[in-house]
Amino acid sequence: MQACGVVQQLWEGSQKHSTAEERLVQSPIAHTNSTAESCLSMDVLVPNDINALNGTTIIIPCTFTSCYKIDLTKFAMNWTYQETLNNTEEKFMTYDKKKGMQPVPSNRFGERVVFSGNLDKNDLSITLQDVQLEDEGIYNCYVRNPPDRIQGHGLINFNVVTELPPPRDSTIAVAIGASVGGALALLILSMVVVKCLRRHRKQELISEEKMEEEGKLEPEAVAEEGTKLP
Repeated sequence: MQACGVVQQLWEGSQKHSTAEERLVQSPIAHTNSTAESCLSMDVLVPNDINALNGTTIIIPCTFTSCYKIDLTKFAMNWTYQETLNNTEEKFMTYDKKKGMQPVPSNRFGERVVFSGNLDKNDLSITLQDVQLEDEGIYNCYVRNPPDRIQGHGLINFNVVTELPPPRDSTIAVAIGASVGGALALLILSMVVVKCLRRHRKQELISEEKMEEEGKLEPEAVAEEGTKLP
């Protein structure tokens, strides 16, 4: 089976910090397609944006697809944090060949960050507990799965909010809908009643006109008969 990808990426997993410029050089854009015909390139799947409520616990997802199954003796991955794209990256979660996924000692999140994914399912998600305002920033998920030559990268914009938008009150919506529906039904009923009244009035007018015509014709008929008498 041919290896996926045509560009050899240098893995800097042993470094705790790297500049944004270095990161852009080292990491290809996520979802870049390989020119190999045997399979697709590595693809890292992450949400573009996450909005987290201050003080809550939230899962930060990261999964990947690869041409090859994970070889734990060669597999490597890092989670890094940076305040903005212009700031240096701080590694806070990494894969250890002996211990598996492990938080980096003395990382900015302390014990609030834990691995919650499943390597057997290519799931590298983490859980961040007790979200703080200072947790806002950019979260990077880097993956290397040899013999895949492509180093995968997913970038997440993590936003922390102090309150969520109020939920939509369904009872109000139902009440408004019922009111509108009732008004519409009343309007239709009124139109039907008015139409019926107009039709009834029209019929009465036709009957009156017919009776008047018959009343006029009756004296004339009597007079005509009288002129015919000898």
